[in-house]
Amino acid sequence: MKRTTLLIACLATLGLSAKTFIKKSNINRVAVKAKVAAPQKIVTEKPAKQYVKIALLLDTSNSMDGLIDQAKAQLWDIVNEFSDVRCGTKSRPVLQIALYEYGNDGLSSREGYIRQVIGFSSDLDAISEKLFSLTTNGGEEFCGQAINTSLKQLEWGKNEDDLKLIFIAGNEPFNQGRLNYKDATAQAKEKDVVVNTIFCGAYEQGIGSKWKEGAALTGGEYMAIDHNKRMVHITTPYDDIIIQLNGKLNKTYISYGSLGRKKVAAQRTQDNAAYEINEEVAVKRAVSKSTRLYNNASWDLVDASKDKNFDLEALDKEQLPAELQNKSISEIEDYIAKNKASRAKINREIQELQKKRTAYIKSKQTKQEGTLEDVMLDAIRKQATTKNYNWK
Repeated sequence: MKRTTLLIACLATLGLSAKTFIKKSNINRVAVKAKVAAPQKIVTEKPAKQYVKIALLLDTSNSMDGLIDQAKAQLWDIVNEFSDVRCGTKSRPVLQIALYEYGNDGLSSREGYIRQVIGFSSDLDAISEKLFSLTTNGGEEFCGQAINTSLKQLEWGKNEDDLKLIFIAGNEPFNQGRLNYKDATAQAKEKDVVVNTIFCGAYEQGIGSKWKEGAALTGGEYMAIDHNKRMVHITTPYDDIIIQLNGKLNKTYISYGSLGRKKVAAQRTQDNAAYEINEEVAVKRAVSKSTRLYNNASWDLVDASKDKNFDLEALDKEQLPAELQNKSISEIEDYIAKNKASRAKINREIQELQKKRTAYIKSKQTKQEGTLEDVMLDAIRKQATTKNYNWK
């Protein structure tokens, strides 16, 4: 009681009555309650683009020549799978592919015999070039560390609508190495990355060596393939025409900048690399080049001109092809428009032929069951539906 009397006396000294003090205290309490009851609404915007991000982790030890050959032959099937895909928002996602090799004695032991061959990229020629550069050599295969390395080094992003997949292929026990595969898959789950495992050997053997468990921990698919299986290639009546159209397609590219000449050469080099495997792979690559996924805006004026912010006048004419360096801006624009129209026409022709080619192959019942392409495409389609992607 004495303390209350003393407090009131002090307040009176400051020119405040006890009534005023209590009133203000009540007002403050009401204000605090109001703040708690009505927090500020946080508005989150959806990213402008959605991504499909696929990291391919390939065992390049001595026994894996067949796996690498399948990857080289079937890369374009995987790319073509995404040419018509749509997100739940009806937009088209951006496809990015990363490539790692592991289990190769030629790699650094300090890094766990793991190497990033190429980070996430939409440059299909660069991805092809890096894939075709792979060679095999005996080594130690540490799956957990390979997964962990790809999770740390790659920019996976935080958009929950992106499709983020790891495919790891090999034939040694999944639990080798210092880094536990359970810890690696736990990290993948935190990043919303699905780990799919591809055992190169007998299905039951892969289960016994933890490959199935490695996939199950993130809700991924466990698959087994015969990596040495001889691939059956079906020649169709449309292959030669598509390859001829591919040659015409290359002529519509107009190089610019420091990358220009080098990338034009790389384009043809990768055409030849595909053809060296066989004609069917060259056809599949040509089909990929006729889709929206084959975009070369960094060195081709036709693709670059599709960007509304592209400024032709800002280019140094010395970085243009020789035949355009003495042309006016309007003449260069006309030249770009002509090649753009030619490319669109060729692309449509290739796409129409591809429909006929696909129907022809289906009539021969030649699904490549048990190959890298087969199991990857099945897993991709299944997991894409969880993110509301569709092929309608």
